[in-house]
Amino acid sequence: MKWNVREWLQRYGPAEILSVLATLGAAGVAYRLSGSYVSTALAGTWAGNVAYFGYILALDIWHTRRQLRAAGQLYTGRTLLRNLRALVVEFGLAEVFDSFLVRPALMYYLPRAVGSLAGGILLAKLLADVTFYVPAIISYELSKKRLRRFEK
Repeated sequence: MKWNVREWLQRYGPAEILSVLATLGAAGVAYRLSGSYVSTALAGTWAGNVAYFGYILALDIWHTRRQLRAAGQLYTGRTLLRNLRALVVEFGLAEVFDSFLVRPALMYYLPRAVGSLAGGILLAKLLADVTFYVPAIISYELSKKRLRRFEK
C-alpha cells in the first residue's frame, strides 16, 4: 500500500477539526447539564461522530457529483447508496469498535485521570483516533479501486 499522507490529510483533516469542536462542545454541555461522566463520554463520542461522518459523506457526494457531471451522468439515489456502501466499507469495522468501546471508555476515564474535563476529552479523542485510523485508512485504500469509481 502506497503512503498517501497528503490525500489522507485532505480527506480526514477538516472532518477531524469539526469533530474535535463538536466533541468538546457536546461533552462540555453534557457535563454542565448532568455532571455525569457517562453522559459526557456518550455526548462527546456521538457529537464528534455526527460532525465527522456528516462532513465525510458530504465530501464524497460532492466529489462523486463532480465526477459524474464531467462524464455527463446524473447523481441518483442509487449513487447515494454506493457512496454510503463505500463509507461502510471504509469505516464500518473501525467505527463499531471505536464508538461502542474505545472512545466512550477513554472519554469516561481520562478526564478523571488527568483532572481536567477538556484535557481528558481531548486526550481521549486523540488516543482513540489512533485505533480508529489504522483500519480505516487500510480499508479506504483497498476500497478506492472497486467502490469509488462511479462513472460507467
